[in-house]
Amino acid sequence: MEDKIPENLLNLYESLLSAQLKTVRQLKTNKSVKVKPKKGEGMSNIDMAIDILQQARKPLHISEILAQVKAKHRASLDRESLVSALVKKVHRNQGCTRTAPNTFAAILK
Repeated sequence: MEDKIPENLLNLYESLLSAQLKTVRQLKTNKSVKVKPKKGEGMSNIDMAIDILQQARKPLHISEILAQVKAKHRASLDRESLVSALVKKVHRNQGCTRTAPNTFAAILK
């Protein structure tokens, strides 16, 4: 019987230990570094729409929301995707409500 460890098992352990060492070194050197989103980034499509609804303080039709997102955030959003995302937020009671077909309002806190 041979007492040799297979090469592929040694390669696996080497990769795991290398990744762990890299993580430890990053944690040691970057304790207080915070990642900040770049200007103009960091907002999802739904976040932009909720922002528009909160500023409007009244129900807006999806066409109005899309126009204001384009003007303020300079982003063109897909109408169906945004409606779907807003409807999911409505069903989960997460920040908005539906006041009429394709018309949404932010729930103000």
